[in-house]
Amino acid sequence: MSADKYLQSWQERFELAEAMQPMLGKLYRNQGVEVVVYGKPLLNASTIDIIKAHRLVRRHVDEKLRLRESFPFLEALSKLPVRQCKVDIGKLAVKYWATHTGTEAIESYMKTELAEAIACQDEVEPRNVVLYGFGRIGRLLARLLIERTGQSNKLRLRAIVLRGGRPGDLEKRASLLRRDSVHGPFNGSVEVDEENNAIIANGTYIQVIYASSPDEVDYTKYGIDNALVVDNTGIWKDEAGLGQHLKCPGAAKVLLTAPAKGAIKNIVYGVNDSDILTEDTIVSAASCTTNAITPVLKAINDKYHIVNGHVETIHSYTNDQNLIDNYHKADRRGRSAPLNMVITETGAAKAVAKALPVLSGKLTGNAIRVPTPNVSMAILSLNLETETSKEDMNDYLKGVALNSALQNQVDFTESREIVSSDLVGSRYAGVVDSQATIADGNRAILYVWYDNEFGYSCQVVGVMRKMLGLEFISLPTIDA
Repeated sequence: MSADKYLQSWQERFELAEAMQPMLGKLYRNQGVEVVVYGKPLLNASTIDIIKAHRLVRRHVDEKLRLRESFPFLEALSKLPVRQCKVDIGKLAVKYWATHTGTEAIESYMKTELAEAIACQDEVEPRNVVLYGFGRIGRLLARLLIERTGQSNKLRLRAIVLRGGRPGDLEKRASLLRRDSVHGPFNGSVEVDEENNAIIANGTYIQVIYASSPDEVDYTKYGIDNALVVDNTGIWKDEAGLGQHLKCPGAAKVLLTAPAKGAIKNIVYGVNDSDILTEDTIVSAASCTTNAITPVLKAINDKYHIVNGHVETIHSYTNDQNLIDNYHKADRRGRSAPLNMVITETGAAKAVAKALPVLSGKLTGNAIRVPTPNVSMAILSLNLETETSKEDMNDYLKGVALNSALQNQVDFTESREIVSSDLVGSRYAGVVDSQATIADGNRAILYVWYDNEFGYSCQVVGVMRKMLGLEFISLPTIDA
């Protein structure tokens, strides 16, 4: 290909990506339809992000998907009366072009493949969400909820509850939402309404409520009722503590973004979210590590049957540690986080059993905190009933990531150059690093990356939707 043809090809892709953007926005705002390409979201994506999402298709089907091949499917989708669903136009396009040579049958093909969403009636009322605490996870949840701003959005962020309230506090909170040293700038506009104690982000009016404890809050004073309160503080982890939220006028349910104690259900979205019942008022979204490893462990156990194993977590440091050496009630955590590797305990291995009881008593675990601000890794050292090999294991996990009930939780990379910073912003619970897989006979060692902030927050949003009955239909359906 000549130099001019390379430029012409790029120009064509860029123009098609630009043409896609308004259709993608309207589909979501007016119909609640999220469009993805092999799991990569296109909502609010830049033209470059759209092009990159198409190039990444080659990881799954050994050849790239051209934008001119997917564009007709987005056009056809924009003309259909679909509601409240997630549509993978990448998979639809690849499936179609495997058996067709022209575009004549695309419209009828799309009607058949999306029949379930066409039949769906959009009668669900919007539900209110309150973020109790606005730290690392709280602000990322806010970003995820705000990026879905639109008439058809049923999951609406109405308020955040904070301690403090000193002069200048509101602007500082807004500034932390605008700028993030790890995840970059907020994609949009953030304004402050000092008079009414509110933040307006991309048109979403967020009431800021200052309170030192839940019993001080009356959400109905702000027009908020029947709300899901997402507790990001980690202060209360049992039914008695979290139950304080349910006594607040306007609050209906509580979700904890940390492992819970007692009989509270610890949910890993995609694995045991079916355990959430309508009558459940307090639920936990478990931990970032539990969310990262449980889907992969479930997939492995389904095929190879885990006898026992050990989970070693190489975890980025967190706010719980000290910047420089200082007193800490926990062993070793008082030492400087940016200057040391710190061995510490993790309950993630035992917590897996709450989401996946079949593995109860089969796993041990430990953790090493390392001097990176985000993205962690879990090393799964497993003894299996069924023998395997590196090739067999990787082929299986690639299929899990591509086309299974866990495809939204498990990602798969074949890159020989990938490092932790490349995974910042990953929306998956965990990413299997296939190049590092070790498998021989009944032994397997797997390396699973995870963005312990953003990937976990995406899992939390999934639990939120499940608790409120707002789950999307995902199409095309998974092959049997």
